[in-house]
Amino acid sequence: MTLINISLLTYPTIDPILIEIGPLAIRWYSLAYMAGLIFAWWNIRRLCKKPGAVMSMEHIDDFVTWATLGVILGGRLGYVLFYNFSAYLSDPLAILKLWDGGMSFHGGLIGVVLAVIFYARKHKLDLMRMADIIAIVSPIGLLTGRLANFINGELWGRATDVPWAMIFPYDPLVLPRHPSQLYEALGEGLVLFLLLQYLYHKTDLAQKMPGVIAGVFFLGYGAARLTVEFFREPDAHIGLFVGVSRGQMLSVPMFLFAAWLIMQGVTYARRQNHKK
Repeated sequence: MTLINISLLTYPTIDPILIEIGPLAIRWYSLAYMAGLIFAWWNIRRLCKKPGAVMSMEHIDDFVTWATLGVILGGRLGYVLFYNFSAYLSDPLAILKLWDGGMSFHGGLIGVVLAVIFYARKHKLDLMRMADIIAIVSPIGLLTGRLANFINGELWGRATDVPWAMIFPYDPLVLPRHPSQLYEALGEGLVLFLLLQYLYHKTDLAQKMPGVIAGVFFLGYGAARLTVEFFREPDAHIGLFVGVSRGQMLSVPMFLFAAWLIMQGVTYARRQNHKK
């Protein structure tokens, strides 16, 4: 590991490729996706060992494949449609070049949501309770993904003079910038994970109002992304629209979906109370 010395904070330049053997390259970015999925699989298995769990061990093992496809296909197609459609329209085969990068969180999220819906219906599982379980383990994948963005020296922040600003190695302007990837790792990842863990383990929301915790996930991510985007450099080929970034635009529907999920939980609780 080499270091770039600057007057503010030192950015640790780490090779995006962890191991390279001939044509085979293991990248930190790929490991981030794998780590997030493996953690989710392990954590859901641990949670579902309790009596009355929404998913069996077989369901969990099977769903990992669905979730992986949802993340990869949704993330890639989301990037193509939301961020660089014209470029891929002129070269459709480039869509298959995943090794060149280009994944959208919002697209990956849509892919996982669809996977949850289809899987729950196919196996006749409680959709809202399954959604809550998937939601509470998801932020760790966001955390590892943003750390991979930081290691890759990509998706950096806007120019700033804060003491913790960094100069990123691929920045053509060579400006001190917000390490916005770390802001996102903290907000979308660690803070949201701890909040959801508290709600799931220390309150009775999961039992009495299924769907609310999943709603809090969407609400929390949307709020974190909306905030951090003010410190993140907009995509050069997209820029801002009336001062709003593409990431912020895509986060707004998340608040509406969060409201719908929360209302599902509230409605369920009311129905249960009426039965008493």
